[in-house]
Parts: sequence; C-alpha cells; structure tokens
Amino acid sequence: MRTRMDRLRVVKYVLSLEDQPGGPDVTESVRLSAAAGGTAVNSAGKPQGAVSNRIESLRSAGAAGGSSERPRETLAAGEAGRRLRPGRLQDRPAPSANRLVSLDAFRGFIMMMLAAGGFGVLAFSKISETSPVWQQHDRAFWTGLAVHFDHPAWLSVFDTWKVSFWDLIQPAFMFMVGVSMPFSDARRETLGHGWLRRAGHALGRSVILTLMGVFLYSLGKERTNWIFPNVLCQIGLGYFFAWLLLNLRVAFQFGAFVVILVGYWGWFRMNPPPADYDYAAVYASKEKGEVFEGRLEAWSKNGNAAFFFDQWLLPQLRTQTPPAVPESLPAAPPAEAGVLRGNRIRFAPWRVATLSYVQDPVVSAVQSADEPAAGAGQPAPAPGVLEDTPPVPAGDVPAAATDAAAAPPASAPVQSGSLEPSSDAVASDVPQSEAGAGGVTAEPVQAAGPPWYQQWFFSNTAAYEVNRGGYTTLNFIPSIGTTLLGILCGQLLLSSEKRALEKLGLLVALAAGCFVLGVAAHMTVCPIVKRIWTPSWVLFSGGYVITMLAVFYLLFDILPLRLLAFPLVVVGTNSILIYMLGQTVSGWVREQVVRVHFTGMIESVLGPKALDPQWYAPVTLSTATFLVYWLFLLWLYRQKIFLRI
Repeated sequence: MRTRMDRLRVVKYVLSLEDQPGGPDVTESVRLSAAAGGTAVNSAGKPQGAVSNRIESLRSAGAAGGSSERPRETLAAGEAGRRLRPGRLQDRPAPSANRLVSLDAFRGFIMMMLAAGGFGVLAFSKISETSPVWQQHDRAFWTGLAVHFDHPAWLSVFDTWKVSFWDLIQPAFMFMVGVSMPFSDARRETLGHGWLRRAGHALGRSVILTLMGVFLYSLGKERTNWIFPNVLCQIGLGYFFAWLLLNLRVAFQFGAFVVILVGYWGWFRMNPPPADYDYAAVYASKEKGEVFEGRLEAWSKNGNAAFFFDQWLLPQLRTQTPPAVPESLPAAPPAEAGVLRGNRIRFAPWRVATLSYVQDPVVSAVQSADEPAAGAGQPAPAPGVLEDTPPVPAGDVPAAATDAAAAPPASAPVQSGSLEPSSDAVASDVPQSEAGAGGVTAEPVQAAGPPWYQQWFFSNTAAYEVNRGGYTTLNFIPSIGTTLLGILCGQLLLSSEKRALEKLGLLVALAAGCFVLGVAAHMTVCPIVKRIWTPSWVLFSGGYVITMLAVFYLLFDILPLRLLAFPLVVVGTNSILIYMLGQTVSGWVREQVVRVHFTGMIESVLGPKALDPQWYAPVTLSTATFLVYWLFLLWLYRQKIFLRI
C-alpha cells in the first residue's frame, strides 16, 4: 500500500512539473513503470534510482529550469495533490513575499477595531460621572474621543469635513472587498478558470454572504428575519454586480461609477415624502437633525425612496396572519336590476372579489304589441363592478337585501335569465337559525394557507417593524460605488507598469478628488448620510478610506516595516472568521472565558480595579476578549488554516 501511494505522489508531482511554464521536459526524461516496483526509468528503460532520489532530482531540475511555484490550488506533493475547495476551513499557502501586505494589514486593522468593540472606549466614557475614575482621568477628553466609536444620529459629517471613525468601518470593509477583487480574479484566470466559472463563483459568493448576514440578524428570533442592513448582506447584494464591472476598461468603470451615483441621487430627488408626512410615527425627530427641509427633504430619516421600497418589500418576506373572519355579514346595499356589485381590498396580502346578484323585477306575462320583449333591443346588463369597499372574506355568502315590493313572492319560480334562485332555494341553503334581520350569517371558512415556499423560507409571522436606525436594503446600490473605488485602486496596485511611488501618488490624488467632490455635493445637492449611503457619502468616505490604504501601502509595502504588520496580518487573513466570532460569541467569550479563567491573572497583573465596572472593566474586558480571538487566529495562521468563501 505504501509503495502504491508513493507512485501516486510521483505521478502527481511529475504532472505538476509538466504544467509549469519553462519547466523541465519530464515527459522525455521520466516514465513510471508499474513493473519496476516504483523505480523510475528513462526513455531507454534504464533504472534511474529510487523513487525518493528521483523526486529530489526533479525538484532540482524544476528549480533550475523555470518557475518552482506550484499552482495555488495544488498542495505539496507529500499531500497527494489535494485540491482546495472554496467555502471550507482548509490549508493554503501562507502569504508570499510579493503579497500585498498593506491590504492584509488594513483589513486586519479594521476587523481588530470591530471585533474588539473599539476596545471599550465608548462604554468607558459612559461610566457615571460620580465614579471615582473621573478623579484621575479627564472625562471631557474621553467623551470627545468616544464620538469616534459610535454612529451619529443621522448626518455623518461635522465641522464641514470631520467624520466619526466608527462610520468608516463599513465603507472600509466594502472598499477592501473591491481592492482584493482584481487579485483574486487574476489568480483564478491564471489557473485556467473561464469567464462562466468565475462568474459562477462570484454569484455564489454573493448568495453566501447575503445568507450569512440574514443569519446574524436572525439570532435570538423565532424565525428567519429577512432584513438586509447587515454589512455582509450589503456586500453580498452588490458583489456580483461589482464583479461584472471588474474586467471593463477604466473609462467604462468611471462611467458606471457616475451613473450609479447620479441615478441613485435622481431617484431620491424625484420621490420626496408627502407634505403631511408623519415622521414621528417612523421614529424620526427634527430635533435630532434626522429630518431635512426644502430641497434636501428627500434624504430624511425613514421618509425617503429607499425606505418606501422597504415598506413594500420586507412585509412580503413574512407570513402575514389573515384578518379574522366576521361572525355575521351586513346586508348588501340595494342595486339596480341586472347589475352585479362586488367588493375588493387593495394593498393587502390576500385579495377577494365577491359578486352579489340581484334578481330582475317580475315581468308581466302579457305585454302589449308595441312594447319590446324583455331584452330585445335593450342594452346588456352592466358587468360586475369592483368597488373600493371593505372586503368580504373568502367563503362567506353576501346577503342580498332587496325591497319587499321588488322581491318575488316566496313561491315564485326562478325567472328566465335570472341569476338568483327563488327564496325557497335560499331558505333551503341557509338554516333559519342563522338568518338575521339584516343579512345572512355564514359559517366561517378557514382561509387558504400560504404557498409552500413561503412556509419553508418566509415563515416569520411577526409583524414587520420599521428600522429605527433608518437603514435600508437598497443601500447596496450606491455601495457598489464604494466597491468600485476599491476595484480601481486594486487594479492600480496590481499593475506592473508603474513604480510604487507613482502608485502612492495616484492613490493620494484619487483620495483628494473624492473628498473634495463629496464635501461639495454635501453643501449643494445631497447631504452626507452614511445610514442611507447617499452618493455624497460614497465620495466623502471614499476619500478617507483611500487615504488609509495609501498610508498602509507606504508603511508596509514601500518602507521596510513589514514585520510590524504581522499582528494585523494574522487578523486580516481570516477577516470573515473573526467578524463572525465577534458577532456571535463575544458575550460568551467575555463572561465564560475571560471572567472565569483569567480574572485572577488580570487582577494580579493590573490590579483589582481592572475588572471593576466603575473603573477599567469596559476597556479590560474588551481588550482581553480580542486577545483570546487573536491567539486563536494565530494558531490558525501557523497551521495555514483560513476560512474562504
């Protein structure tokens, strides 16, 4: 068995060398003979030594004759050529020497701040002002610093150009997704993946990211909560569309960027809220700056076009409970002879149209010769009319109230052409005990259940609630612009036509242009609001995140400071994993790991105040929780285990 495995390893290793450009012609120099019992022979059939010796010679030949790098999806020969599969925890090569360290470090920095909860700065600033901790620290300083670890109520800019750092977390995440796209797509193309295969991978990644976001928003709920403000949902909804723009010319990419921002701005501008719109009913306050006036009113909190779209879409992703069936029905209003009256409900999850048939008046059996026969030359009865009146639930029988004089006698037979049976027939169908003075009482009929797909996937019966933060599903449309900025920067960094300093200069120039345009748009046509991802926010935040990338590129890819980036790279290479850990088990790690197992060590090193909630507990617990995550990620990094989607 061992000999057979060795032969298989040699075969896979030889095939990998044959696939290398510029590598040795192993087809002519090596042939494997099953009869030789694992001994390699040349074209003349002479033994060349043991299998292990031949492997070493092939390695030497590969190193001397061409590229010695194996395809990325194939592991070392000793691992029998196992292939990587996206979406699993798996082994893959550690970052190589020519890897863009700045991107991993930038991603690691953002995820570190998010997973650590800002290292407890916001919670520390909210400690009661009577606490003794403020006798040793300046509370005003910490309160001012905490502004950058929280989201503002609505407007995302202050003092003309300043922004909360916490508002930049999500655009930085989306921007880095765009920066990495050219690198990952180029690698897959090098591996021989065609356009359709790469498109399928991008579409699958979009679906997975969206479902992961929905999963996070469903934690603690009884049923799946189909809402999409989570950053993973936003990335997933826009990822495939951004990927479609990846291989276009730069001019077309800039054109798409302009179309997305201008089109989204125009849609908001042409759909302002009604003049008498009740903002208080949707948790918007003018005192908090959440309601704009005049030409900017279309970007008010929960009073904008994207909010109205959510009011239509999100309730449909739930199983609505039908209204209760009334025990009795009122009499239908009188109608003209031969006219069908009906009822319907508008904008409801279930619709019913019922028709009430009114009998024609009794026609005399004898008519004069100059009197036309009934129906001859007369206009046809009007068709059924659907009116905007309250609905009649399905299965109930509407009562036809007719005047006693117009109604036929109880013994009258059914008239020719009449749509209503005689009163005897009605009496036989409806028991006397159920008949009322004003109508007919019907047995309640159970409404038909929802279709199978709604029962399987949209079984949440809880009523849809307005998002009190003002976030909307369609934020992903302008956020494609943020990802597209990342694609442009990634293409620039991937290019071999420009030197590093030239790339740095172009990054700074692009950041300055976006920043100036964003501020100008805010002061003229569109406010900077992160919660609804306004076009001005795309430009404004784009200037900041591109500047951050330029700083990391200078420090870790131009200057010889890569070693300092290692703690951040450990986090950045497993960014999805640490994000999911931070969103799911942070509370458990803090209470059941840090407090239970490390309280003694922390208090002995930092003192008893370190875990006192009136002193330094917010900072200590947040920092210790992140350190637990980092040690786990370090172990994964050393084992070369990464979560890929």
